[in-house]
Amino acid sequence: MILFTFSHLFAQNGTLKGKVIDVESRVPIPFANVVLQGDSIGGTTDLDGNYTITDIAPNIYNISISSIGFESQLLPEINVSNTKTTILNFELKATTVSLSSVEISVSRFEKSEESPLSKNVIRSAEIMRNPGGNRDISKVLQSFPGVASTPSFRNDIIVRGGAPNENRFYLDGIEVPNINHFATQGSSGGPVGMINVNFINEVEFYSGSFPASRGNALSSVLEFQQKNGNPDRIVTNIMLGSSDIGLTFDGPLSEKSDFIFSVRRSYLQLLFSALKLPFLPTYNDVQFKVNYKFNKNSSISIIGLGAIDEFKLNTSVNKGERDSAVIDRNNYILGNLPTNEQWNYTTGIKYFHLGKNSFQNFIISRNTLNNTAVKYQENDPTDLSNLILDYQSQETENKMRFENTIRKNNTKFDFGVNYEYASYSNKTFNKVFIPSGTTIVNYDSELGINKWGAFTQYSFSTLKNKLSISLGARFDANDYSKKMNNLLEQFSPRLSASYLLNEKWFLNFNTGRYFQLPAYTILGYRDSTGRLVNKNNQVTYIESDHIVMGLEHLPDQNTKIAVESFYKKYRQYPLLVNEQISLANLGSDFGVVGNAPVVSTSIGRSYGLELLIQRTILKGFYGIASYTFVRSEFKNGANSYAPSSWDSRHLVSITAGKQLKKNWELGWKFRFFGGTPYTPYDANSTALKDVWDISKQGVLDYSRINSKRLPASHQLDIRIDKKYYFNKKVLNIYFDIQNIYNRKTNLAPYLTAVLDENKQAIEDPSDASRYLLKEIKNESGTILPSVGILFEF
Repeated sequence: MILFTFSHLFAQNGTLKGKVIDVESRVPIPFANVVLQGDSIGGTTDLDGNYTITDIAPNIYNISISSIGFESQLLPEINVSNTKTTILNFELKATTVSLSSVEISVSRFEKSEESPLSKNVIRSAEIMRNPGGNRDISKVLQSFPGVASTPSFRNDIIVRGGAPNENRFYLDGIEVPNINHFATQGSSGGPVGMINVNFINEVEFYSGSFPASRGNALSSVLEFQQKNGNPDRIVTNIMLGSSDIGLTFDGPLSEKSDFIFSVRRSYLQLLFSALKLPFLPTYNDVQFKVNYKFNKNSSISIIGLGAIDEFKLNTSVNKGERDSAVIDRNNYILGNLPTNEQWNYTTGIKYFHLGKNSFQNFIISRNTLNNTAVKYQENDPTDLSNLILDYQSQETENKMRFENTIRKNNTKFDFGVNYEYASYSNKTFNKVFIPSGTTIVNYDSELGINKWGAFTQYSFSTLKNKLSISLGARFDANDYSKKMNNLLEQFSPRLSASYLLNEKWFLNFNTGRYFQLPAYTILGYRDSTGRLVNKNNQVTYIESDHIVMGLEHLPDQNTKIAVESFYKKYRQYPLLVNEQISLANLGSDFGVVGNAPVVSTSIGRSYGLELLIQRTILKGFYGIASYTFVRSEFKNGANSYAPSSWDSRHLVSITAGKQLKKNWELGWKFRFFGGTPYTPYDANSTALKDVWDISKQGVLDYSRINSKRLPASHQLDIRIDKKYYFNKKVLNIYFDIQNIYNRKTNLAPYLTAVLDENKQAIEDPSDASRYLLKEIKNESGTILPSVGILFEF
């Protein structure tokens, strides 16, 4: 409130500057026009291709760039602030069409040769203002077609019916294994994202048609383009959100170098405690980037991202609670959920060199995930005989990649190689239930794997630039087994094409074969004799063939309407040996996925249709609406298709907003997601005393895998923003309400033993070897209001 009293101070305007170059020759383009769409403000580049536009009122703008002889561009959602200079560089492509036969037009929906469809670009401003998104890219992606959301606290990215571990993430071209806190090892997800949106310029989201330079992905690739530090002065950003507090600094280190650094600490455990949840997560993360320019043609960047996560049980959650159903649910969760601690980091160095008609990237990186989990019967660690689970695991990857891109005469040629050494360790003690009874899994595993690969891609245009074609291929192999050490076995070809029907309609197509290495939890699983079980089971790469076709309409420079159909065919998917079910039908929760005997024999398929209508910000209005129909199913040991855990059927998302006068903004987001399938319980096995005393949870009946389905659910989120601009300072206050009409969603019920007053399971009067059982209703969803404050100076 004290800050509001300074509203009389002069709100200094912002500055936009950058450089415009030819994408092929990399030489500056003089006399190019840079204009703020819908405004008279603009500028022209000098002889060196540089431009500067000053005295811009702080706001979000679409920036258009045009020059005679070059294709125009429109970059949307550019946030111009009064606290620092906004840097925006352009690369323009020369047009081969004569001026007399072409009408200059611009669109924000730029295509890439490799991926003319199944690609969306998300700017940082869109992430920041997304209702219910909490500045988290994983939640913002749910607005786009093909991306499923789940009615729970998880943050899984589920794309076109694929599992969460089928996605790959890159920060400035450096691979990051996971972008969420509390990751499920062998899978993905978690309740909160790790990446600070203050670092992000834009995110390129590929739901198919992956470039050949990006391997080991089956469902999506996310490319995060990070900002460089402010070149003028050090800027500080303080963020106080609904679940955490963060601090970001960026600025110059010298004339040739700059930095950006952030640290964040959560108080999510306080929120979960207030919501009376039986688990309390706490997370911390740090992120940085340092950029150094040797000269105008070469630079080096060093990045880092790390987190420390702690997952405790809220054993006092039932104190004062009177609702017996809530007490039963909390006791069930406390009975089977382990305590968990994780830490992880990724660090990397990227060297960039600009040559004549080409540029090169050389990247070295290292990432590590350390994961521990412990569980005691009755959550009593004082008696070691109560130990049920003691899990300690670490996986580390050391990577090198070289990329070379050549552009000349309206063609583009990419090629490169990569090498990686991965180490994995696992020490597991676990009492588990199997169909024949309970058993103890106890093993130590150490594993080292060398991986290597190569890729190439050639793109060109023909038929007077109406048809663009891209041909690509990559090869991958490793020394885990003879089955996987031949590059030709993992030959991954791909083809993309886009045909310009007229100036506003495009017909797009892509097909390709993609491979992904199974999780280290699968590769490193050993039995009590120390034998690598799945190596002997001849586990190999998962294979997926994609076919995608789409029709795209651009009625004006700010609007896009697209329809795409897709089909994905999976082969060599891991099948759990003991349960005889596909790993895709098992799903994932917090914990570990894949530490069991598997064989690469399951096959699956995912297919569907997507519709997207997108409107970039113009005259204060913006919006995006999407619908997806998707089917995802995999074969189990019985050799019949069953719905996978990601078979959502119908997905609807509508996000819209309006910028109001005096720097107010209102946004809302509605989501509808079809119910996912689940597996019912085996009551006979669950009731056995020997089983319940150890597992404390219902035993699933895998003979009826995913035979039941949750009801569909929906949710409405709203957000109100107010910005105050002072002299080189900005204050943003927002009010966000998730699930505003308090929609309750029924999840899979729990099956639990009936407890007496002393919380002891009650014996079945008709069978002394069993307990009495009952089902507990499992609901998710609550109205969640929050207030956030962002202060930058």
